[in-house]
Amino acid sequence: VADRLLAPHTDLAIAVSASTAEFTTRARLMPEERTKVVYLGAPLDEFARPRSAEEIASARAELGIAPETIAVGTVTGLMPSKGNEYLVSAVPAIVARHPQARVFIAGEGELQGALQEQARTLGLGHRLTFLGFQRDVAKVLSAYDVLAFPSLWEGTPLTVFETLAMGKPIVATDADGLLDVLTDGQDAVIVPKRDAARLAEAVGALVDEPERAATLAAGARATGAHYDIQAFVRKMERLYVLL
Repeated sequence: VADRLLAPHTDLAIAVSASTAEFTTRARLMPEERTKVVYLGAPLDEFARPRSAEEIASARAELGIAPETIAVGTVTGLMPSKGNEYLVSAVPAIVARHPQARVFIAGEGELQGALQEQARTLGLGHRLTFLGFQRDVAKVLSAYDVLAFPSLWEGTPLTVFETLAMGKPIVATDADGLLDVLTDGQDAVIVPKRDAARLAEAVGALVDEPERAATLAAGARATGAHYDIQAFVRKMERLYVLL
């Protein structure tokens, strides 16, 4: 009812991805001609800059990641849409295949207690670390070797743009908002939603194949270059002029 009442009085609807725009017009009743897609982005000067081995080692040490550890991680909100329970479920298989691997979840949210209880039930111990809220996302991403995005549904998460800009190998689900910016085999490995086994398999395969991981990382950096936050700002400015 609210959507029907508000639609005639809304000059412009801004969607952060093509799939969000489709939802806006189909479910939120906004006319297509008044719906504009403006992708978010990352500050490339912060996330795409080269980092020295010493800087990365320092970041890992701050987060408690040992030098020999293969760090599989995510930066996320601990909420239902993010699907983090499937990443927790994938930890035993990841570590069984690569005993030197550890999984790290940075972020906070309503499901933190439930996820920690899931980890205790699975007996994960030190194999999974909840890093809590982290202000310096760039530092955290630089410390990870493989990024995992187990989302169930998304608009387009900022962390994906930041990860792309940094040039990290990505394993992500086929959630619409992720598929809007990621391409399987080019800048990420795409796996089905709600499938912890496939998630673990994809992560393990990237660890087994460092050349493939490096190729995907280079592809990620190339894709990330198209999503500079300054481009988002310029598009928003043009929309204000249009209004």
